[in-house]
Amino acid sequence: MEILWVLIALVMLGFVVLPFLRRSRGAVGLVPPGHPDAADPANYGFAREEELDVRMPGPDQDLLDVLDLVQRTQDYRAAQQLLAGTDAGGELRWQRVQAFAGAASLELNQRPGGVGEAPGGQWLRVWRTEMPKDAAGAAVHAEFLVQQAWRTAAAGTDEFRIIMEEAKAACGEAALLAPGDPVPYIVELSVARGLGYSQQDFEQLWLKILDRAPNHMGAHLAALHYWCEKWHGSREQAYSFAEAAAARAPQGSLLAAMPLFAVFEHLPEVNLVSGFYQGEVVSKAIYGALHAVHSARPDDPMLAHVRHLLVFFLVRAERWAEAMSQLIHVDGHVGALPWTLSPDPAAEFAVYRALAVAGYEANGGSPATLPH
Repeated sequence: MEILWVLIALVMLGFVVLPFLRRSRGAVGLVPPGHPDAADPANYGFAREEELDVRMPGPDQDLLDVLDLVQRTQDYRAAQQLLAGTDAGGELRWQRVQAFAGAASLELNQRPGGVGEAPGGQWLRVWRTEMPKDAAGAAVHAEFLVQQAWRTAAAGTDEFRIIMEEAKAACGEAALLAPGDPVPYIVELSVARGLGYSQQDFEQLWLKILDRAPNHMGAHLAALHYWCEKWHGSREQAYSFAEAAAARAPQGSLLAAMPLFAVFEHLPEVNLVSGFYQGEVVSKAIYGALHAVHSARPDDPMLAHVRHLLVFFLVRAERWAEAMSQLIHVDGHVGALPWTLSPDPAAEFAVYRALAVAGYEANGGSPATLPH
């Protein structure tokens, strides 16, 4: 009987893996490095796996320089100055607030402190102490607490709720310091998900964001999590939210890509449907995201987020050339969905990149035929 169950498991595994590794004419196989048939991503100028930056979805050299300085000197002032010079209602400021909060949270987790040792992230505490009325510092602190809750405690536990309640109070303080700033309310979206706000309370919070930044892509992505089936909504509510955002998206807005994120959030854990990624729902969402990418400003801070998710779906749909056209724009950085859900984002990205290269070359593509 045990042998029978093993055989059944192997057959089921074949249904899951083979459609992913096969294309319509022949198969895309994995061969050892150095094999004559091996597709080498380096031929396309792609970064080696160990060189991939897992911190951000795309380049932001100013942020990297400041993060390095702050962590090396434990002096917050460079971070404060960078945020002061970043548009308060823009996507870039929200991303930078997340980055500084995440850096402080990781420092604290790596160095919790003890006898004779200062805890990590001390620069953020000093920032809040020395500049209690600084709105940027307050926003970073609120996001820091949110990340600490998700990183250190299980959702639903007393410890998690205590940290989230503290984060909620920090969001309120940050909002009072900068009434027109959407960031404190965007931070609170994660609090709302963690604490289980009622849908009525969540919608009231969402209206505050729409009043301040109606086309903020980062805010929409944060809100989408709440409406997902695995949290406080349903597949239908998440799709409805995403499709409504796409429908009202102004020209050049990446909100047209929202349905693709909704589809991703509701992917089956095990897909046994042949052609699922070529189906109508996925294809329509991919089309909307591609249209959004082609219409967006080249310097849109959220562009890399959409391109990374497109790589995932285009590879799964065996649309190799289109996947390659996205890879040339994002390669080098992997701090975005879906890679960040993996324990090793760089390795996960590298697998999909290798599949894209192999599929592209199996269909006659080469570095010479790939437009840049």
